[in-house]
Amino acid sequence: MHQEYQRIKTMTESQGPGEGNRKMTCQVFVYGTLKPGESAFRRFCESYIIDQQNVLAPGRLYDLSLGYPALTLESGWVEGTLLTFSNTAALTNLDEFESFYPDHPEDSEYLRIWHTIYTPDQTFLTHAWVYAMTQEQVEALGGQWLPEGRWSSQ
Repeated sequence: MHQEYQRIKTMTESQGPGEGNRKMTCQVFVYGTLKPGESAFRRFCESYIIDQQNVLAPGRLYDLSLGYPALTLESGWVEGTLLTFSNTAALTNLDEFESFYPDHPEDSEYLRIWHTIYTPDQTFLTHAWVYAMTQEQVEALGGQWLPEGRWSSQ
């Protein structure tokens, strides 16, 4: 786990656009309870959104049987929504919700990483923040791979 954690930790240490400047917009790829229509969307996302679109991100998606999924950086595709927020203040709330501690990422449930995002036809679109877990964490939580790369609470 230490080697994978170090690789992902390095990805979290580089700041994406807008990080540190609360007035800039920022983009976050969501694939679980933060998606439009899911349980956490209204509380954590709706009031900040200025745009949204259906997209893909490289990775594998797992159902954790805890009422939410996790994305890993394994090969594959994950379907989700690219949310554009009016300012980066949304990241503070999302970090808390996702149990990501920027000053202590080793204690985090998820890590916030800067990740490539693609259109549904797999054409490069942009980069955005995404919350990911290590494979070891997913295995420890009994994660079940979702080969279609899609999760819904319904």
